[in-house]
Amino acid sequence: MIESLHSPHIARVKALIGSKGARERHEQGLFVAEGIQCAREALSTSHGPQIKTLYATAQGLAKLEDCDLTAIDVIEVSEAVMKAMSDTVTPQGIVTVCFKPELQLDDMSLSKEPFIVYLYQIQDPGNAGTILRSADAMGVDAVVVSPESVDMFSPKVVRATAGSLWNIPVIENVQFSELSEKLPQSQKYLLSSHATSSIDHVSVAGGVIAIFGNEARGVTSHDLGEEVSEITIPMKGRAESLNLSAAAAITIFTLSAKVAG
Repeated sequence: MIESLHSPHIARVKALIGSKGARERHEQGLFVAEGIQCAREALSTSHGPQIKTLYATAQGLAKLEDCDLTAIDVIEVSEAVMKAMSDTVTPQGIVTVCFKPELQLDDMSLSKEPFIVYLYQIQDPGNAGTILRSADAMGVDAVVVSPESVDMFSPKVVRATAGSLWNIPVIENVQFSELSEKLPQSQKYLLSSHATSSIDHVSVAGGVIAIFGNEARGVTSHDLGEEVSEITIPMKGRAESLNLSAAAAITIFTLSAKVAG
């Protein structure tokens, strides 16, 4: 068991979640996931990010007693060491260091009529992670992310996915023109508060790319440089707008039902 707060293991984990974490994650090809849900997803999948090292307290290991840990490097740590490693106020006693996938567009395994979510310069980690979780729930094929977006493997994004990061491919730093060229037959729908066409009236035939823009500036079809249909969510109540992740969840659900139909 590691008990020393001067252990190099702490420094390695902190480097991946600290202020320079994005660079460290890129250079080392690793990222950190905290909590039991992420650990369980990582242990149960063969196609998602794989575990390099699992750090756990005695209580944390007890939560995983029904999981097979024989094939991974497991290191028990004290409660104090776990707290030093953690990015959360109340650690769950489990921190996993995982290999960061470096997927490209050509790595996507797509259905006959693919459904892709594209995030354009999304900045809020909670929004990014929650949208990915909604995409996973609705059977989306992949989440593709533009340059200048939040790091999808940062601690806050990983936590917000609640384990869905292990269920759906994430491809970062992709210009929309590249995705459009990859899927020329797919219909492209951009969620916009300024649109006049309701999502209720969308007719889907074939593949779909659902586009969500920056929280503050949004995005237009002109920004994307492609022919894109702008759609909006009709609201009967008095709220001026919806949080991006809530609006994205409604959009993904509605479009997925139309794709399935």
